[in-house]
Amino acid sequence: MKSSKTLALGLALGLSTASLGHAQDYPSEPIKVLVGFSAGSSIDTVARIMAEKLTETLGQPVVVENRTGANGMLAATAVAQADPDGHTVLFSNSSSITVNPTLFKDIQYQPLEDFAPVTKVVETPFILVTNPENARTEGVTDVASLVETARAAPGDLSYGSAGIGNLIHLATELLAQKTGTEMTHIPYKGAAPMEVGLLSGEIDLAFDTPSGMPQIDAGRLTALAVSGPDRWPGLPDTPTMMEAGIDGFNVTFWTGVFMPDGTDPAIVQTFYDAIVSATEDPDTRAKLELQGRPVVPTPEAFRSQIEVETETAAEIIKSANIVVGQ
Repeated sequence: MKSSKTLALGLALGLSTASLGHAQDYPSEPIKVLVGFSAGSSIDTVARIMAEKLTETLGQPVVVENRTGANGMLAATAVAQADPDGHTVLFSNSSSITVNPTLFKDIQYQPLEDFAPVTKVVETPFILVTNPENARTEGVTDVASLVETARAAPGDLSYGSAGIGNLIHLATELLAQKTGTEMTHIPYKGAAPMEVGLLSGEIDLAFDTPSGMPQIDAGRLTALAVSGPDRWPGLPDTPTMMEAGIDGFNVTFWTGVFMPDGTDPAIVQTFYDAIVSATEDPDTRAKLELQGRPVVPTPEAFRSQIEVETETAAEIIKSANIVVGQ
């Protein structure tokens, strides 16, 4: 019995030592970062900003590869199936992690089972906007008047989104559910054409991304509120949705980092520490702030946020009966 216990202890110590040695050698080769969206997109920009600094910090090339398609699912699936050695990493948006599992029936990964969450990098709110030249929203000056206008004529106001099931779609459905209003959804193939529709008067309102700030600054769009928990630095006088009276309304989109499930926690911690260090670099942080608010929660806190957001997204999708073709 004593001999068996000694052998078991020896094996455990051996495995622990091997794991520690593997983590201490990390990274031992170039790190491939997969991005599920096209070059030049916000998430791709964040990944490339970080890759440049992480290459310097980690001492190995960190190379971004765009593997586009299926709302980010191709890249996510590839990382979920990769060797869990820390050399294949996913930079993903929140939709691919918190929305896709509920929305798509043929999804090839389950985020909280197939990934080791590392951290977020940036978090960005949406901006609820209207067109001041649109006669249908002529009297809308804030969220309260928007809700009043929507209640007066159920279904008359239309809102845009970047596609069915997109976070912009879910954010507006959440607003409708919380205020007891009914509005007509007009999906577009991305946020940019949605904004064009808003400027042309095809739609009446939208939760735009901060890429719409030039239109707001020029007076072509009116910002009513931001969807996150804090005011947006570029719009210090614009309230949050909660400040505007919509209790519990907190919808943001983020860029987060993931490794395959089974990755040594020490490797995850090493990569996390490198990301924290990168976001503290003034030049890197300044570049990131053009894309959103740098936020780097611990892996544990990030996992908890994903659990909450996934549950919230599923509730909105079910209540609004949102269905996609896949």
